[in-house]
Amino acid sequence: MGGERREHMDRKAENTGTTEVRSAHRFDVKRLEAWLRDHVAGYEGPLCVEQFKGGQSNPTYKLVTPGRAYVLRRKPPGPLLPGAHAVDREYRVISALAAQGFPVAQAYGLCLDESVIGTAFYIMAMVDGRIFWDSSFPEVAAAERPAYFDAMNATLASLHGIDPEAAGLGDYGKPGNYFARQIARWSSQYRGDVDAGRLPAMDRLVEWLPGNVPPDEPSPRILHGDYRCDNMVFHPERPEVLAVLDWELSTLGHPLADFSYHLMMYRMPDALAGRDLASLNIPSETDYVKAYCRRTGRDSIPDLDFYMAFNLFRLAGILHGIKGRLIRGNASSAHAGEMVKRLEPLAELAWAQAVKAGAPN
Repeated sequence: MGGERREHMDRKAENTGTTEVRSAHRFDVKRLEAWLRDHVAGYEGPLCVEQFKGGQSNPTYKLVTPGRAYVLRRKPPGPLLPGAHAVDREYRVISALAAQGFPVAQAYGLCLDESVIGTAFYIMAMVDGRIFWDSSFPEVAAAERPAYFDAMNATLASLHGIDPEAAGLGDYGKPGNYFARQIARWSSQYRGDVDAGRLPAMDRLVEWLPGNVPPDEPSPRILHGDYRCDNMVFHPERPEVLAVLDWELSTLGHPLADFSYHLMMYRMPDALAGRDLASLNIPSETDYVKAYCRRTGRDSIPDLDFYMAFNLFRLAGILHGIKGRLIRGNASSAHAGEMVKRLEPLAELAWAQAVKAGAPN
């Protein structure tokens, strides 16, 4: 366990806080400041720009002024895959969800004019609080951990309880079976990113997954797409989610795709898999599933093994994309290379889960 704890500490150090803006992600600060004065109500400079250490996909910056701090999310510079890094979608969804009372950072402005900093970007509030990089919540007293897990569970259930039409997001996703769409999308991105190469386990998944998709649900829900503890800002002292961050992969679709992705924390070797949950006072996977089902009116989750295989495949696809960007020289995070090392083991884990779901061994 010592090696795992060191890995989590390293990951926290790599992702927490800010650094000087990396050379590949620099831009004309004066042009940005002129845009902020014209488009963000109440903005007053002078402006100091720092770059957050984390963020594998869209470069993210902290904008510091004497009165307050903001966050800027932008598309990465350089050649991009079609449809990726849609910051305008992120801006739209957090604006809509804020109006529904869901915990997100306040959105201040969207800029699609690439002449300002070189790519599209948006501005949102800087939410102060705690981000936990280790899903065992080691910074929290054991007696309090169940409440933090319950807060994550309740927040995701509340997201899936929002009516997309009522939120103005009825057209936020494409029609048709969500899993079939997503498998086709990630398979296409995997096959299309020739720079990143091919993996036997991914090739097998691309072949097996499309023919084994469970029935879709009649009512699509809003999906976060990357719901995990380090994409949430918790209250500084209480087990309360103040803001859910990083909506780049959000869409409409099957809510169990979102929940089972979140549930992967119980299956991943660098998260809770193999840990003594009882001694850590962390709810079991079974109890966590029951809590979500109770909140969303379900009796159980059939086809959970397929959902897990799909999500592990999708996560491997994301790492495959990071590998491609790393090779092309436009990876957003300084430690992208370390993440790419997890690609092959993750693809193998995804295939092992597919075998559990019925794939031929």
